[in-house]
Amino acid sequence: MSSTATSSSSSPLDWKFSQVFGERRPGEDVDNIDVISAIEFDKSGDYLAVGDRGGRVVIFETKVTSKQHLHNATEGSDDVIQHPEYRYKTEFQSHEPEFDYLKSVEIEEKINKLKWCTTLNGSLFMLSTNDKTIKLWKIKERKVKKVKEMDLTPYVSSESALLSESSFLSHESKSSISNGHRLEWTDNMKPSISPSSMNGENIGDGAIARCRKMYGHAHDYNINSISNNSDGETFISSDDLRINLWNLEVSDQCFNIIDLKPSNMDDLTEVITSAEFHLSHCNLLAYSSSRGFIRLVDMRQSALCDRSATLLQDTEYRIQKTFFTEIIASISSIKFATNGTHILSRDYMNLKLWDMRMPTSPIVTYKIHENLRPKLCDLYNNDAIFDKFDCCISGDGNHFATGSYSNHMRIFSYGVGSEDGTTLEASRHSYKKRPQQSGSRARRSSLSNLTRGFYRHGHDASETGNSEFSCDLKSKLLHISWHPKTNLIACSTGNSLFMYHA
Repeated sequence: MSSTATSSSSSPLDWKFSQVFGERRPGEDVDNIDVISAIEFDKSGDYLAVGDRGGRVVIFETKVTSKQHLHNATEGSDDVIQHPEYRYKTEFQSHEPEFDYLKSVEIEEKINKLKWCTTLNGSLFMLSTNDKTIKLWKIKERKVKKVKEMDLTPYVSSESALLSESSFLSHESKSSISNGHRLEWTDNMKPSISPSSMNGENIGDGAIARCRKMYGHAHDYNINSISNNSDGETFISSDDLRINLWNLEVSDQCFNIIDLKPSNMDDLTEVITSAEFHLSHCNLLAYSSSRGFIRLVDMRQSALCDRSATLLQDTEYRIQKTFFTEIIASISSIKFATNGTHILSRDYMNLKLWDMRMPTSPIVTYKIHENLRPKLCDLYNNDAIFDKFDCCISGDGNHFATGSYSNHMRIFSYGVGSEDGTTLEASRHSYKKRPQQSGSRARRSSLSNLTRGFYRHGHDASETGNSEFSCDLKSKLLHISWHPKTNLIACSTGNSLFMYHA
């Protein structure tokens, strides 16, 4: 980080509760399909997308957009707010459950990842994916009008009334039609019967989502990442063994740029866990592996990029190897910093900040689950050791956040003396605690198990915490996202979406 940026963050941020959506009452059970599985801000921060295990995507928008906020600040208006507040905008069903009859595999509707695309002509575009199919959605604004009153003539109440006997006038003296009868409603019909006569009120703007493209049949294994390129035209999708390059306008063809599948699957030693495009250089991308490596790839060097990569690895971390070393070293999430030279990664135990110019070790390591190291065997038996936590980085690149157990969120600031950071519990009445976490259960992808020796179905975990704190093994904060322009974090626990500002 730059010295200027570091000096500007001389003290940790003071976090406060902002909003909550979908808050559940104590003891209330949550259906599996309602559990949030993906969170993503757009580049402006005006929109927030949330996906769940039921295949649904919910979009929130700020009550005051960034353009309105800038205008109010310029005009000196009192409407300037210190942090954005969000409201519900729209929702749509992105994916449905499917069944692959060739492989006899059920494909879940769960949303794995969401990514915002470039906004065009006032419409929003978004990529969403489940295990097998990626979809491009267009979200378009529309006016919503609520009809309060409709001024219809009393002589005509329905279509059938026009044909009834009561609709005809008994005044034969006024006959002006060839059959000797005249319709009374033709004299008394008011011009206000037109649709424009409906008295209504605008109740606000709405939005409708339409699927524009479907990118499917390109991955043999479950998709774990999608990432948009800075060129605005292409994106990548990755599964356990391959990374494909797509053009947004071409849904029936993609290019395989990374392939880790060995000729003999018994020789498989690692799988891809996450992949991200560089934020400004369209030729650079990074992907992480289950062995704790991060590979930085330049697509200009070779059509197949798996052999032309810069390897980032923590050499000191691998001095003492145990049965759990590679399991806890598996990286679940990586993010590029806005300065273009740093990468943030999260494995089971630590949050690490890397400088791409120093590939031998991270420049700083924040310990998340160090207190659980003596209990790795228990965490392995109940599958908690395979949980995958997201990480995020602030717009200025000086602050980092990730999730943990007991619905805890860990926040760190670069250049600040203490590496303990700040710990918040995700709740309406959040409070700061010392960094202390425990384990929980999670589902694993089928192929990733091959690099872990063998697979065992876990049992309900027992309390693995020490006497100093209580551990809720069923509560974990997996998904988190940082607002791109201000210090606001959105995170999820179960079906609840929490937001905090500083």
